[in-house]
Amino acid sequence: MKNRLLSIDIMRGMTIFFMIIVNTPGTWKYVYPPLLHAKWHGCTPTDLVFPFFLFIVGVSMSISFSKMMGNGSIQQNQGTLIRKILRRTALIFLVGLFLNWFPFHHKHISELRILGVLQRIALAYGGAALLIVLLRDKKILGVSAGIILLAYWGIMYFFGADGHPYSLEGNLATYLDPKILGDAHVYKGFGIPFDPEGLVSTIPGIAHVLIGYFIGLKVLELKKDSNQKLADTSQLLNLVGTGIALTVLGLIWNVGFPINKPIWTSSYVLLTCGLGTLLLTILIWIVDHKKLTTWAYPFRVFGLNPLVSYALSGLFVKLMLFTFKWEDTNAYAWLYETIFQSTLGNYNGSFAFAICYTLFILLFALVLYRRNIVVKL
Repeated sequence: MKNRLLSIDIMRGMTIFFMIIVNTPGTWKYVYPPLLHAKWHGCTPTDLVFPFFLFIVGVSMSISFSKMMGNGSIQQNQGTLIRKILRRTALIFLVGLFLNWFPFHHKHISELRILGVLQRIALAYGGAALLIVLLRDKKILGVSAGIILLAYWGIMYFFGADGHPYSLEGNLATYLDPKILGDAHVYKGFGIPFDPEGLVSTIPGIAHVLIGYFIGLKVLELKKDSNQKLADTSQLLNLVGTGIALTVLGLIWNVGFPINKPIWTSSYVLLTCGLGTLLLTILIWIVDHKKLTTWAYPFRVFGLNPLVSYALSGLFVKLMLFTFKWEDTNAYAWLYETIFQSTLGNYNGSFAFAICYTLFILLFALVLYRRNIVVKL
């Protein structure tokens, strides 16, 4: 396919691969520290996985929109394109909502969590895509991304609690999301109604996708068509420089606006986009320039149907936890305790369970891959 680099598909697949691993340990009691999120401020390797996916969503959008930008068809078919964006946004959001509710006997709709990972992806994609279509001009889009990040910093600082506007209890998202959605419909894993994929913290997520879009435009300059050789080293170094600059800016901003995944701070956006750019550049060099692709086959498989693979992983977990259960246990706990924990111990068993479960989901993705079936959400 024109203007398509295999490295982008591989990075997309890598994020899904590791998202499933970190989401499905055998038990949350025994998880190696790098596979856990930071408790509040800070960033662990696990805190890079989800933002990398949002970043690659933006990179992929640059490819899908580049042809339309070039021939002016966005202006000509703006209404049709907006409808497609809204339809896709709604579809991804509804799949996420379905997974939150499934199986339906487990939770009453009055207690249904409305937001989640897929919902964050849907809203961030939809917001960024609409801005790209409506604004079109790259300079205006770039300024818009900067304004979003600065404005988010401002509203979190000025409308958060005095003295601790970025704390769990004092940040604006903790106050506003439950007001909008209702306490019963907000995640409570932090001990209070607070949603790490909430509405307020989705605002910088839109800028996150836009930054990925701009990095994607830079990537497109590396290879104009499928027959052209990969660009020279100087262009790759330009990408490296951009990645380093974003990373450093994120670390500097951390001083005043701490790096924090649950409230998706602007410093966190810059840091993870910078690291994502560096990772993508490394993959471009290894995969597209050196043609070393054998190692990445599982990631290519996931990369063809990433959201479907992620949705399936959530679906099967729910089935094991709430449908296949008996007496005082369920299929999930039984598999971990009987096979993995008893054989490999606590931590190794929990990690091995996550790996095996991810490979189980890979089998479904492999069937789609070999039949060249792409299920678009």
